[in-house]
Amino acid sequence: MTDSAGIPGGPEAAGGSPKPPRGRRRRLLRWIALGLALLVLCGAAVGWWIYRKLDGNITEDTSAAAELERYERERPTHAVGGSQNILLIGSDSRSGKENARYGQDRGTERSDTTILLHLPADRRSATAVSIPRDLMTPIPACLTADGSRTAERLAQFNWAYQWGGAACTIRTVEKLTGIRIDHHMVVDFGGFKKMVDAVGGVEICLKEPMKDSEAKLKLPAGRQTLHGEQALGFVRARYSLGNGSDTERMERQQQFLGSLVKKVQSNGVLLNPGRLYPLLDAATSSVTTDPGLASLRGLYELVRGVRDIPAEQVKFLTVPRRPYAADPNRDELVQPEAAQLFERLRTDKPLTVTPPSPEAAETEQAPRGDRAGEGEPSGPPEGTGTTPLPVPTFTGTTAGTADCR
Repeated sequence: MTDSAGIPGGPEAAGGSPKPPRGRRRRLLRWIALGLALLVLCGAAVGWWIYRKLDGNITEDTSAAAELERYERERPTHAVGGSQNILLIGSDSRSGKENARYGQDRGTERSDTTILLHLPADRRSATAVSIPRDLMTPIPACLTADGSRTAERLAQFNWAYQWGGAACTIRTVEKLTGIRIDHHMVVDFGGFKKMVDAVGGVEICLKEPMKDSEAKLKLPAGRQTLHGEQALGFVRARYSLGNGSDTERMERQQQFLGSLVKKVQSNGVLLNPGRLYPLLDAATSSVTTDPGLASLRGLYELVRGVRDIPAEQVKFLTVPRRPYAADPNRDELVQPEAAQLFERLRTDKPLTVTPPSPEAAETEQAPRGDRAGEGEPSGPPEGTGTTPLPVPTFTGTTAGTADCR
């Protein structure tokens, strides 16, 4: 017997295999399509579950939003051109399981750390300005947790958070600087540790050993990677280290944040789902934010806008200040330098930072560019032929100089 091609025995005899019946092929294709559809649906379901989990982690600060709305007429105007100002607040709250080990919960908390983060419209740089907790400043009348209102008074800056939480702190910063705060984020001790651990720790270099029993810190000199508890002690330690000043502590905080920025950028955290999820989970479960940032989408938009900023363009400095005349254990602003800094940020103008010289290490910060002709030149005003004014230079550092050397 031969087939139509004349080969005895048909296709089997020629070493081929018979084609499956058309019905079987159709059923096979249907099963493959069904399997692929199930995979897509499972992937979508997992993605949706992850999104909902992370989105649900975030705590929205509706009370601060309501209080700020009450005083909307007296607040500074919104920044023009797309720049943003975000207030980062580190709370020393002792409430909750994670924070109870650091002291008794007395129902109050102060801002252990406050940083004004300015993101210019072009997103080519970022400037983080530390505000000393001991700075003497006018604090407006604020709504307290029990519903009463405090009187406006001159007081230590970090009292604003204890009296009226984030809303009082934001209004105090806005009155101090004339800068509109667009968003705010509050992180407590436990949240800080989670985020440090999520990126695998942060590397620092110490010129000498550090020991602070109050901060639960004992570190040898040299290069080392700090994880949760040690990292928290490093940024909080004050009285038993150096001269015990808040100045040195803010410098350590800026050093640590610079190293953290480099770590996140260098190990591909933002582009690696396996590394990004633990960081997002830690971050979203650790922060309290205004309604504008209280969603995964809001935080993602913020991160996307800053992830490509070069490390050397992430700048850290402290407001120009000096010992307060009436109490050397407190601070006051140095004018007109502080006003000059605030004006540059408010109008989204550039500024540069430079490390302090050894002989000036003990002096307070002050800009030098506008007075001494230092700093990088900025472009001339459009449509004029005048010589460009120098960009003011402040004492500070950048994430690009955070390497151990």
